[in-house]
Amino acid sequence: MPTAVLTDRERTAVQAYLRLLHTVRAAFGDEGSGEGVGAVGPAHDRLPPMVPPAVLAEAEQALADAGLAGNEEEFFRLLHSWCPGP
Repeated sequence: MPTAVLTDRERTAVQAYLRLLHTVRAAFGDEGSGEGVGAVGPAHDRLPPMVPPAVLAEAEQALADAGLAGNEEEFFRLLHSWCPGP
């Protein structure tokens, strides 16, 4: 039976993913409102949301270090066990 206790590398991967998720949500706006951080003017006049490459690279590296790159099913099982949703 799987355990909810994560290794340091697994925990780092989950934390990096959550940082990436929060960054993406902030870039696209709070709770899908369509209004990104600092959005002013009509949507067609705004630049597309940007996610800093360093945030994405951190998440990718953390997944690779934990041996989870390309294994989304296992990663999301770990994520759910560590940070269950509503």
